[in-house]
Amino acid sequence: MNTSKPELTARNLAILNDQLGSEALLVHKFAQAAQSVQDQTISTELSNISKQHRNHYDTLLNYLNSHQ
Repeated sequence: MNTSKPELTARNLAILNDQLGSEALLVHKFAQAAQSVQDQTISTELSNISKQHRNHYDTLLNYLNSHQ
């Protein structure tokens, strides 16, 4: 039985690369926003959103690494 994963096409690699860049940017922007607001509730929510995007980034990166 062949258990190897299919190779990613150049187009799929480009899409993954773009999405990784977008997620990294969102992590940074929401973390920066969380530090710049004075309201603790809003800061916490922005920090949580940053963490969600970090999880998305990690998931995409793990997927990419699993196909190498």
